Amino acid sequence: MTLQWAARRLLLVVFETALIVLAVGLAAYVRLGSDLGRVITDEHGIWKAVLVAGVAQVCLYYADLYDFRVVSSRQELLLVILQAIGAASFILAALYYWFPGLIIGRGVFVLSALFTIVTLYAWRWWYGWLGDRMSRARLLLVGTGAAAISLAEELYARRQELGVSIVGFVDPDPARVGESLVNPGIIGTVEDIPRIVHDHHVDRVVVSLADARGKLPMDRLLEMKLQRGVAFDHLASVYEEYTGKIAVENLRPSWLIFSEGFKKTRLQLAAKRAMDIVCAVTGLILAMPLMLVVAALIKLTSPGPVLYHQRRVGLHGRVFTVHKFRSMRQDAEKGTGAVWAQANDSRVTRLGRFLRRTRLDETPQLFNVLTGEMSMVGPRPERPEFVSTLTEQIPFYGLRHNVRPGVTGWAQVSYTYGASVEDALEKLQYDLFYAKHLTLPFDLMILLSTIKTVLLRRGAQ
Repeated sequence: MTLQWAARRLLLVVFETALIVLAVGLAAYVRLGSDLGRVITDEHGIWKAVLVAGVAQVCLYYADLYDFRVVSSRQELLLVILQAIGAASFILAALYYWFPGLIIGRGVFVLSALFTIVTLYAWRWWYGWLGDRMSRARLLLVGTGAAAISLAEELYARRQELGVSIVGFVDPDPARVGESLVNPGIIGTVEDIPRIVHDHHVDRVVVSLADARGKLPMDRLLEMKLQRGVAFDHLASVYEEYTGKIAVENLRPSWLIFSEGFKKTRLQLAAKRAMDIVCAVTGLILAMPLMLVVAALIKLTSPGPVLYHQRRVGLHGRVFTVHKFRSMRQDAEKGTGAVWAQANDSRVTRLGRFLRRTRLDETPQLFNVLTGEMSMVGPRPERPEFVSTLTEQIPFYGLRHNVRPGVTGWAQVSYTYGASVEDALEKLQYDLFYAKHLTLPFDLMILLSTIKTVLLRRGAQ
């Protein structure tokens, strides 16, 4: 999810919240008629309607209504809305039972739920219909290497939410014209670019520099730009813009040097540190009773210490000790040394599996946040044994250490748990994106996404 995409989601949330408030108002009018004005003014009806909209929006968010990769058809859309409004109805019913003064009016509750379902479904259907017919950004990919294909696959899978379409690929070899790659395939050579741009109304010509070296005539591309007005974009920049990560395999040091971002002011760092302290103190106060229960259960269910202390690599490559609740048996790495955790890892205890799924094993890391060794949001800190290997195998891996490691992060909420070099490469791309775009609003968005991930028990193992 890019920052532009996040802004688009926020606008959608605000507009749909207004629609839900209007649906509640319509229900009140139908049910109460002339009493509607009295309900709104004398009994704070507008705030009661906002409460209904707020609860409904929370349920819609956790039902993935705003994840277009999940809601990709009308049937799924209707099912998600029904599930969310059903859950919201149960929550509101409980609130009304305990706090009768919150009820907006007799019989309005059921009508509000019905009108909200109909309104949201009709609006989303129209929104999707309009999006399919509105002008999309039309991209032509110059190059057919792994990076270009990876970008095409991601854009094609998320074409509805991103509002982008791929016209096709360009390859230097005329013999490959007509070959199918993703959707569509290779539609011309470098010499055909001006014609393709004109005939297919191309908005952006995206060049893969990995393919350009020794394969593409850069002087010819420069001529097209200067004499024919063809606009070219760097694949790494387009990949970053649409996917929310930076493509390491197509990255060059010059791009990092001249690219905007990666600049953190003292004010930004101070605000981030202040948020870390507030979140860590608040989290420890709220979680302390539960942490005491977890500690007792660990002691009762398996031999060994309650806490697990492990060396990790932090800011600027400094090694520190991270604290976690022990989720594996005491001799988990005896005879093997440092190894990544795997799916259905036999070393994990029964209680530990629950702690990992709920992220309760990581709550002691709040103490690391207080001491300044970690932040609430940042790249996941890795063990020194893994860092040395990954630095050798993955280019630019060390750049992630320019940001303080976090309890959660952009990679954690965007990518499932991984335990391989390939997974480390994928997560690095998200970590670099975070390092480049580090801001307080971005941190807050990641924290909200983390809460959703934890409650839905996704990604851990």
